[in-house]
Amino acid sequence: MKRLIDIPTPSCHASTLLRTNTGYLLAWFGGTREGDTDVGIWVCAGDTPVRVDREPGIPHWNPVLHRRMDGTVLLFYKVGHQIPGWRTYVTCSHDEGVSWSIPYELIPGDDTGGRGPVKNKPIRLSDGSILAPASSERGIWRVFTDRSTDDGRTYIRSAFVNAPIFNGKPVGLIQPTLWDSSPGQVHMLARSNAGYLFRADSRDYGISWSPAYPTPLPNNNSGVDLARLPDGTLVLAHNPVSGNWAARTPLVLSVSYDGGNTWRRAYTLEDARGEFSYPAVIPSEDGVAVSYTWNREKIALCEIPREMLCERL
Repeated sequence: MKRLIDIPTPSCHASTLLRTNTGYLLAWFGGTREGDTDVGIWVCAGDTPVRVDREPGIPHWNPVLHRRMDGTVLLFYKVGHQIPGWRTYVTCSHDEGVSWSIPYELIPGDDTGGRGPVKNKPIRLSDGSILAPASSERGIWRVFTDRSTDDGRTYIRSAFVNAPIFNGKPVGLIQPTLWDSSPGQVHMLARSNAGYLFRADSRDYGISWSPAYPTPLPNNNSGVDLARLPDGTLVLAHNPVSGNWAARTPLVLSVSYDGGNTWRRAYTLEDARGEFSYPAVIPSEDGVAVSYTWNREKIALCEIPREMLCERL
């Protein structure tokens, strides 16, 4: 099942989604064009999208939804005229996304490139901590994580993940997606400018990380996301295209049954000409739910049952 969300702006991008008591909560950034000063953060809790940011005249970017243990829904997003110096803001909802608090800065005064989740959702680890996938685009792109032990109220960042050298400089890595495999064991896949996704691993709940290393998964220097199902199956939403700034079609789901060591394409979401990009994927009741950018004109929402993933293996 695919639903195309009607968008009240000429352009939209970078959706995020969260399960609620009645369905799904969606958010994205929209305006005249990415980077324009009228671009804001839009949320859809039902049929009608509403704008929730309160910093007019500044471009907004990359919302990320997350739920605290007490049920509070957090919406992180970036604010800034230039990506390298954007800041992270947060607004909260106590009614499943119907109304939102006055936004506040996650790390007051921080202009190092934006703390907290940069595109993809945080994950809750076995020790109860929250780990947010983060990155910086100042100079060489670099990834790191932000860890919270107070349910997402404050964060301590890791060091940057070391990247291999390519053409005389480190590979540029941004927008990681995270999963854990056992207590303390955390893993990331990161977007790159080198034609493939790169992986890094942590043995201490994301406090420190191994150097990043290439995977066989092609990457077009566009965003990906991953969901871990209750049985340990990993579902990756991505464009299986290799090359720096390569085409953003097709958009597919790939699955791994061995902790991300091997992958098999399982389902094609889109394969027409156009742009189908920046997916967000979460577990659903019987499979996964995916949202993504549909030609920068709409946000698509799909529910894919588990048996449809298995049919295509």
